[in-house]
Amino acid sequence: MNFADRLQAIVLERESQVALGLDPDPAQLLPEAVSEASAMPGSAAERAGHAVARHCTALIDAAGPACAAVKLQLACFERLGAPGWAALADVAAAARDAGLLVIADGKRGDVPHTAAAYAQALLGSTPTPWGDVRGLGADAVTVNPLLGRDSLEPLVTAARARDAGCFVLVRTSNEGAAEIQDEASPGSPPLRERLARLVRDLGAGGIGNSGLADVGAVVAATEPALLAGLRDAMPHAVFLLPGVGAQGGRAELLGPAFAPGRAAALVAASRSIVAPALETGSPGAARAAAEALRKAAWEASPAGG
Repeated sequence: MNFADRLQAIVLERESQVALGLDPDPAQLLPEAVSEASAMPGSAAERAGHAVARHCTALIDAAGPACAAVKLQLACFERLGAPGWAALADVAAAARDAGLLVIADGKRGDVPHTAAAYAQALLGSTPTPWGDVRGLGADAVTVNPLLGRDSLEPLVTAARARDAGCFVLVRTSNEGAAEIQDEASPGSPPLRERLARLVRDLGAGGIGNSGLADVGAVVAATEPALLAGLRDAMPHAVFLLPGVGAQGGRAELLGPAFAPGRAAALVAASRSIVAPALETGSPGAARAAAEALRKAAWEASPAGG
């Protein structure tokens, strides 16, 4: 069962296409996480790592039942050093225990030799004279294609070997994206269209029974006018749709992304789900926000998929 088939099973079981984004700021955590870490011995990094893990697992417990996946922003963990990586591993394990797919959002991309090392760190394991060292074991990773096809192939190969997936940056949700991704030169299509062709080609060898591929695309929910064209260019790709909520994207406008079926896209949201919990001091508030997004995305997607 490839990544897309696994995703479809979870989406249909939970009736959810929501990916809970976790990008924890150690200065803005749930009170219970801060209080627990403050009572512990250890360095600032160790206490922060513990608090981040506690914060994220509380949000998974609260909002996870309304979600299909979690999207872990690697930089927010890595900035804490070794305790941050330990927190990342703990949060990934908690997400798996909750039945959620784990997306490692690091937008990795490098020369093939280095890309293979990223693949070992995030998707597989690293052989050593003393035995294999296990990596994060993510179910999918976000990848940067700007170094070219050969920089993606080690990640795609490693992901496919363990029924995991890759989401290639095609059209991102940041304000400056248009300057690079939407600009076209005479006789040449915009970069986003060329990247879409790359996603289609790389995914052709990994189409599952769902009709969806294990190589997907990051496509901005903030640019709904682009969705139909990108869907036509990538008919089998799962779309990861960031930008709903705090960045202005609206779930009800995402219908074209779901044209191939219910599991053809994941709506990634972090601040719009987590902010209510931070404002109230209660992780339970995140459940209501996640459930509202779950319902909106489900209603926007075709019933026949």
